[in-house]
Amino acid sequence: MAKVCWTRSIWVRSSFVAEMVEAEWYDGLTARKRTGHASLSGSVLLLREDDGTQTALPLQDLRFVERRPEGPVLSLNDNRGFRLRLLGTIPPDLAERLPGESRYGHWIDRLGLPKAAALFAGISAVALAAVLTLPNWLGPLIPQSWERRAGDAVIGDMGNTLCHSEFGDPALKQLAAAIDPERPVTRVDIANIDMVNAVALPGGRVVVFDGLVQEAESADELAGVIAHEIGHVRERHVMQALLRQFGLSILLGGINSDVGSGIFGIASTSYTRSAEREADEYARERLAAADISPLGAAAFFERLKKEHGDGPDWAAWVASHPVPSERQKQFERAAQKGADYRPALSEQDFGALKTMCDEDEDVEEFYF
Repeated sequence: MAKVCWTRSIWVRSSFVAEMVEAEWYDGLTARKRTGHASLSGSVLLLREDDGTQTALPLQDLRFVERRPEGPVLSLNDNRGFRLRLLGTIPPDLAERLPGESRYGHWIDRLGLPKAAALFAGISAVALAAVLTLPNWLGPLIPQSWERRAGDAVIGDMGNTLCHSEFGDPALKQLAAAIDPERPVTRVDIANIDMVNAVALPGGRVVVFDGLVQEAESADELAGVIAHEIGHVRERHVMQALLRQFGLSILLGGINSDVGSGIFGIASTSYTRSAEREADEYARERLAAADISPLGAAAFFERLKKEHGDGPDWAAWVASHPVPSERQKQFERAAQKGADYRPALSEQDFGALKTMCDEDEDVEEFYF
């Protein structure tokens, strides 16, 4: 028969020795306060009342409630009315096994706030790097049929804002074919939008806003802009940018419903600076192959620089586009000395582009 004795708050049963701590508790069923001692026995906490009644509580069922000056207060997961107060100094082996206070979340409390913050920062950095780099190789893998459907959907969102005229349509087709004769894009259109801008859409659609057409002082300027946008199409930059923006919208707190939901969702999608340089390089190559002077594009960027400037030096390092002065110099250097360039379009055809939206009686104007 096992021998039981009490000596200095040590309960000895055969060879088992466990330190005890004073405790008081309510069982959650009655209002009677119970007093006694608590001790650790394997994976359970033994409560022994003063009258000798014992209760075994699995450690995994205990949860921390609050910390009071006299000691911690615990409860049970399946009996929230249960309250156990441990009084005085808790033995180290028992303290290690009891549930701890949860301030930030269980795993953060176990790891510690500084380490958890460092871990979260590391995970965020890896996720951001993945969002920024994966689209570069994932974008070209998107089937072009999917991309074309996306582009058609965006064009459909524009409604009847694309301009058409008897002489403007063939002039625009002629200009696009001169820039990209062997692999023509699906279509180049002019939209009745009073904004100096042009966008490349998924599936090889290029849309030039009428505000830019009116701003252009020559067909060569317009050719440089269209060649740049076709460069984005050729390098699959559009899908890369959309995937990148889609990933960032999720990373920063949720899917942005405006992404890809219209032409201005596409227009607000920025490319990386390397993508902009690739598109400019493609434009210079295609202008040279088409025997169109790159000085028109250089003049366009020079005028842009005069109107808006390059911005502060630090901004050039974070902007997605190279600064206008840099782009102007690159197109100026591409001009061959003594070359006999031909105009991108005749004055008559260029004038037809200028009046396309005015001559189209059915076109709708887009208002912001």
